[in-house]
Amino acid sequence: MAQIVIDRIRKEFGDFTAVRESSFTIEDGEFFMLLGPSGCGKTTTLRMIAGLELPTSGQIFLDGEDISQKPPSQRDIAFVFQMFALYPHMNVRKNLSYPLISQGMPRAQVRAKISEVAEILGIKDILNRPVGGLSGGDRQRVALGRAIVREPKAFMMDEPLGALDAEFREHMAEELRALHDRMNATTVYVTHDQLEAMQMGDKIVVMNNAVVEQFGTPQEIYDKPATMFVADFIGSPSMNFLRFDGVIEDGARWVSLDGVTLNVPRQLQGAAGTLVFGVRPEHVALTDTGRYRGKILASEYLGTTQIVTLATANGEIKARIDSAQTAAIGETVGLEFDARKITLFDEASGTAIRSTLNSEVLAHG
Repeated sequence: MAQIVIDRIRKEFGDFTAVRESSFTIEDGEFFMLLGPSGCGKTTTLRMIAGLELPTSGQIFLDGEDISQKPPSQRDIAFVFQMFALYPHMNVRKNLSYPLISQGMPRAQVRAKISEVAEILGIKDILNRPVGGLSGGDRQRVALGRAIVREPKAFMMDEPLGALDAEFREHMAEELRALHDRMNATTVYVTHDQLEAMQMGDKIVVMNNAVVEQFGTPQEIYDKPATMFVADFIGSPSMNFLRFDGVIEDGARWVSLDGVTLNVPRQLQGAAGTLVFGVRPEHVALTDTGRYRGKILASEYLGTTQIVTLATANGEIKARIDSAQTAAIGETVGLEFDARKITLFDEASGTAIRSTLNSEVLAHG
């Protein structure tokens, strides 16, 4: 398929900047996610890669060729829209065959290609049905099929599962990832759903306010967020933030919260001012012996686990613990944190304070 290199692309619409100097590389065969809230610039980025928008500045390379100013027809990229964009007056077979016939492919070859793609997608039994009467899932398969038959270098997908209900959306996400693996296709996929991105993606770019906040694997982004925004946006519940004023010396391996010394990942880069101690709920334990204390405010039962909300001297915190563990409302308990999973942030900039553990990963952002 194709490698795609994004080099400092920027997109302006009049006085509004939709994307600011974004750079990242999508490797050949990757399932690559563009993730972020509405209006962050992810769809505009996708449309620039596809050629539906031209960048104001910067370059886009497809297999080493600069395609920044080329029209969509010269990029050999297929686009799958959220609302399917099928021809309502045609049946499934004609929707699939239209791109091939318009390219002048012989009809016998078109029929063979349609049969092959229909077999892959499991839609052979609906080839002669009008698209108007199909379910959302079948229409999505047809939209994917129309992109696949072209055998493009890369696929662009703009929230293709967004119109499906939650249960079927999860099923289609599994099918789409399996299809990607079977075809070994380079795929760029836009979503605002962090669970979908974590489940399906090989790599993720997290965007916010037109800026790339972080770029990396799902595990890197979850375990070592580069900014407070990423830490808050990824995870359910999101990362806990405990604020404190202090000074960290270069090489420090601990911080002090409410007079209690807490270990942190390896040696830290020096920092001062209002700092933020970040830890995910599953890395917080309720104990009898922990010196850092919290008062239990609420507990949410989730089957095998429960989410416990506690008040501490540095702010509220959530802990994901076993549902069998007692968590009485109003009780004050000790809290212990997995030192390997802690991230410290500078509140003013919102960026992570680097350490020898996370500096390489954070450099991706």
